[in-house]
Amino acid sequence: MKATHWLLAGTMLFAGSAAQAQTAAPEIPEPKLIVAIAVDQFSTDIFNEYRPTYTGGLKRLAQGVAFPSGYQSHAATETCPGHSTILTGSRPSRTGIIANNWFDPANGRAGKDGKASFEVYCSEDTSVPGSNSSNYTVSPKLLKVPTLGDRMRAVNPASQVVAVSGKDRGAVMMGGHNTTLTMWWDGKAFRTYDASKSAEPKAATTINAKAKAEIDKPTPVKLPASCATHSRAVAVDAKTSLGTLQPRKAGDARAFRASGAFDALTMDLALAAFAEKKLGRGPATDVLAVSLSATDYVGHSTGTAGAEMCTQIAALDATLGRMFAALDKSKVPYTVMLTADHGGHDMTERNTENGLPNAERVDVALLPSVAGKALAKELGIEGPLLLGDGPFGDIYLSAAVPAEKRQAALDAAYAHYQNHKQVEAIFRKAEIAATPSPAGPPEDWSLIQRVRANFDPERSGDFYVALKRYVTPIPAGTAGYVATHGSPWGYDRRVPILFWWKGVAQFEQPNGIETADIMPTLASLIGLTVPETEIDGRCVDLVAGTKSNCR
Repeated sequence: MKATHWLLAGTMLFAGSAAQAQTAAPEIPEPKLIVAIAVDQFSTDIFNEYRPTYTGGLKRLAQGVAFPSGYQSHAATETCPGHSTILTGSRPSRTGIIANNWFDPANGRAGKDGKASFEVYCSEDTSVPGSNSSNYTVSPKLLKVPTLGDRMRAVNPASQVVAVSGKDRGAVMMGGHNTTLTMWWDGKAFRTYDASKSAEPKAATTINAKAKAEIDKPTPVKLPASCATHSRAVAVDAKTSLGTLQPRKAGDARAFRASGAFDALTMDLALAAFAEKKLGRGPATDVLAVSLSATDYVGHSTGTAGAEMCTQIAALDATLGRMFAALDKSKVPYTVMLTADHGGHDMTERNTENGLPNAERVDVALLPSVAGKALAKELGIEGPLLLGDGPFGDIYLSAAVPAEKRQAALDAAYAHYQNHKQVEAIFRKAEIAATPSPAGPPEDWSLIQRVRANFDPERSGDFYVALKRYVTPIPAGTAGYVATHGSPWGYDRRVPILFWWKGVAQFEQPNGIETADIMPTLASLIGLTVPETEIDGRCVDLVAGTKSNCR
C-alpha cells in the first residue's frame, strides 16, 4: 500500500469470511485505527502459562499473528524504557529513556526532604522551577525521538493520537510529543496535561467517580476455578503470607491499582475517548495507545505465580474482550497490537519453595547509599560517594568527589561491586560506549550488548552493574513490594508481541523479534515511510504467504 492511500483514507479492504481467508491469499490490512496496547509486566512466561485459559481478548490476539518470544532487548527492563521502545522503533540508547529514574550528579535540586536531589524522573519536565523526581510536571520532553503518532501527525495533522494509561510514563512514552489527548492515573483520578480539562472525554468525570467508589468500598474477591491450583500461601516474613486471594479493604488505593478493576476503568476511559473523538472515522488513520498497569502492581505486591496473578490475568482477558466487542460494534477497520514494557520474576520465597536454585534477595551492601558511605569513609571523602536508583543498573560517582580522588573512588567502587558474589558483571562507561550497537537476534546478544542498547552518553552512569540470575534486587520483602524486574535476563526481557485484524491469517513465529520492530511494522500497514537511519527496529512481515506488508 502506498502512502497516498493512507493520506487520502481510501476504502479499507479486509479478507471476507473465515472460509475465504483459508482459500484466498491473505490481504494486507489497511486500518483506519491502530490500537497499541502495553500490558505492564506481561512477560512471555505469564502469557504462555495462562494461554490455555483464555476465552476473551487474549484468546483472539493469540489466534492472530503471534510472536510469543518478543524482546525488550535492552538490559534496563523497566517501565519507562520499555514503553519508550514500543511506538518509537528505537531502543533506549536512542530514545534517551535509559531507566525510570537516572541521575545528574552535577545538578542538584531540592528534594522532598529538603536535601539536594540529583535524581531525574523519565516523564518529568526538568525546566519547571521546583521540580524533582517525586514532585514533577508530567512531560514528554525527555523523550528524544518521535513516536508513531508524532510521525503520523507531522505528515497529516488530521490524524488523532490518544494515549491512556494507569501510569503517566506509560501514556507519555506511547503517545509522544504531539497527542490529541494524553490521560493517566495520578493516584486519585485520571487526568490530562490540560488543567481546564477541555480535552478530556465527558465520560472521564463518571469514570473518576467510579474509581473513587471502587477505592472507598470494601471489595470481596472470587477466585476463578482455573486459579485454584495457584492458591497456596507462601510466607514472605513472620507476619506476611501471599499467594491466596484476599478481599480489598475500603480506602486501600494501592490494592485498587493491583486489581482488574483498575485496568477495567483505564479501558473504559480509552473506549470513551474512542467513541467521543470518533477515532478511526475521520479523514486519516488514528492511534489509540493504551497501557494497562494492574499486572505490574500485582507482580510487585504479590509476585507472578500466585492466585493473585492468575485472577488478574483472567480479568485482563475479560477487559480486552470487552474492548474488542466495542471496536467490532463500531465497524471501524482496525488493527490491534499488544505487547509489554518488560517481563517479571516471582518473589524469592516462592521461587525457593519451588526448587529454583540460586534464588535469593540482594545483599544491602550493594545499595549505592550503603556502598558509597563505606567507600567514602575508606577514602576519606566527605558526603555521598555513589548515586544510583538501586543495587544494580547505572551507578554514578558524586560530583562532590574531588578531582584528584575521582579515579581512586571509581576504582574502589568498581572493585567493591566486581568482587561481590551476587554480581555477574560490571561495565565501565568507556567500555560500554566502545561496544557497537547490537544487531541480529536479540536472544543471542552478549550481556554488554544488552547494556549497550540502553546506553546514553549524556545520561548513563559511570559504570553499570548486572546482578546474577534470580537475585531479586529487593533486600527484604515489604508490604506491597516483594518482587520486581529490571534485570538483563530472559525472564525480564521476553514479552509477547501480538497482532490482530479482521481476516488475519493466523500464524505463530517462535523466533525473537524486538519491541523496536513494532513501530516500523505498524507504519508499513498505513504506507508511512520511516527512514531506517532514524530507528533501530525493522518491519516484520505479518502476512502469511507470498504477500508482505513490508516494502
